[in-house]
Amino acid sequence: MSLLYYRARYTQGSFGAIKQSTMKKSIIISLAALLFTFSGWAQNRKQDAQAIEKQVDAMVISWNNHDHSDMKNYTTPDCDWVNIVGMWWKNRKEVEFSTQFYHDRMFKNTPMKKKNVAIRFISPTVALVHFTSHIGSFTTPDGHAMPEGDNLALLVYVKQNGKWLMTAGENVVVDPFAQKNAPAKFMPK
Repeated sequence: MSLLYYRARYTQGSFGAIKQSTMKKSIIISLAALLFTFSGWAQNRKQDAQAIEKQVDAMVISWNNHDHSDMKNYTTPDCDWVNIVGMWWKNRKEVEFSTQFYHDRMFKNTPMKKKNVAIRFISPTVALVHFTSHIGSFTTPDGHAMPEGDNLALLVYVKQNGKWLMTAGENVVVDPFAQKNAPAKFMPK
């Protein structure tokens, strides 16, 4: 065999080794970058969860002060809310006005206590929040006395310009008697 054959074999072998080595390095670097990205998002998720919880706290403070003029600090301009009796308020102006309307009347002495906040991130900039609170007693506009009880709100938060803001919400009364017979309690394990 000629010297050219051996030189070609040697060069191809070296090139193949170099190519494999480069490919391995590329894969390792890509995996490291991916892991770094996910670990960074995990760290950010903790900070984001804390920021969202602070926004929920701001909503509770507004309720307990019976002053909702600060909604711009924790809601998007296009936020909407469906209240407990199915009224759908379609932007911050309506949500703020309607909430304040009821606080000037039936909720003016009704306290709210935060019980639980459960956050599920849909993406790095969208989160679903299940917020459980305890609401004091109140009298409805038609004169019915309502006892204190728990309330569950489903809130949607979006991160805009680095700040978490509520963009949608809906609340329901938690019926303690119905909770005892929730179908999920009877599911096979």
